[in-house]
Amino acid sequence: MAESAKESIKAFRRSHDEAADMVAELGQDQLRARSGSAEWNVAQVFSHLGSSSEIALGTLTARAASPEGNQAVWDRWNAMSPAEQAADFVTWEGRLVQALEAFSDEELAATRLDLGFLPWPVDIELFVNMRLSEVALHRWDVDVAFDPRARLAPYLVPFVLELLPMFAGYSSKPIGKTGTVAIRTSDPARSYLLELRDDGSSLKGLDGPAADAGTTAQIPAEAFIRLTAGRLAPDHTPSGVTVDGTMSLDDLRMLFPGI
Repeated sequence: MAESAKESIKAFRRSHDEAADMVAELGQDQLRARSGSAEWNVAQVFSHLGSSSEIALGTLTARAASPEGNQAVWDRWNAMSPAEQAADFVTWEGRLVQALEAFSDEELAATRLDLGFLPWPVDIELFVNMRLSEVALHRWDVDVAFDPRARLAPYLVPFVLELLPMFAGYSSKPIGKTGTVAIRTSDPARSYLLELRDDGSSLKGLDGPAADAGTTAQIPAEAFIRLTAGRLAPDHTPSGVTVDGTMSLDDLRMLFPGI
């Protein structure tokens, strides 16, 4: 468990260092550019990541979340200038990464954190992988502001895929259709079964291709992640995505509207 947690932390360090280098190169106009998140500019994406890093560091230090203090953190970040939001993101995410890197193998194996919104405490590996999921998608929000063909960082994709069956159902919305979708990803190759019900949906990983599904989908893994996060609009969809059967790609886009 300690070794896999350390691999997650190494990926977090790499992502942070890359983001810090990017921040150093961005000018004021670029920080105010519209991001891939409909309601935020680039600086506001960094503000979201920075404030969530500050909150996550508090959770890591106390071994439990303290949501009553979150609003004050958000208010302070919202009052910053775009340049301050970007610079303080580098500072606070850096502090979080450094705190994780300081854990011994024994601490990595034994530590559990109460996040408040899950019914059980989580280990450090899951805690970091949840951060990597947020980091990967919001880094795309920044990248796509300057490159409409932007893709998720390949080295982060496997970490995010591990979490999809746990959380994809929470981000879905009923669309008035029911059925199953057999999903096969590439880079890396994975198989999933998506079930749509009247009251929501669920996703489970499979050891091999699903049989007897009403719809089949072939999609790059990073695009599948973006689909479940509401980030696979037609102009950001790579070639090679196919959906055949009783449901369409547009149905799946409606199923996962994003937040």
